[in-house]
Amino acid sequence: QVEVVESGGGSVQDGGSLRLSCAASGTIVSIGAMGWYRQAPGKQREWVAYITSSGATNYAVFAKGRFTVSGDNDKNTAYLQMNSLKPEDTAVYYCHAANVRLKNRDRSYEAWGQGTQVTVSS
Repeated sequence: QVEVVESGGGSVQDGGSLRLSCAASGTIVSIGAMGWYRQAPGKQREWVAYITSSGATNYAVFAKGRFTVSGDNDKNTAYLQMNSLKPEDTAVYYCHAANVRLKNRDRSYEAWGQGTQVTVSS
């Protein structure tokens, strides 16, 4: 009953920038937090950053100083601004919506997006 869609991925050179978007849809009343994850070929999915509905943010060590997560509660959308990209940032980036409250529902929901490809070339 809640769907998440990522967009904004693409190919950039070493040192380039990309801005990813994560839009949640449904009869949404509120979203507790939206997190960004990534998965490179042959590696497990890893956490990148998150933002809560109140604006609190946190980052993985590799993302600090380079990535910035932001959100728009009215649009049920989160963003991930990625600067100074490196080849090792190449991965499929996923968005996860956690603790989603829907109209006329008495429990929380969660959902994963389909992912968007980010490729950084040297």
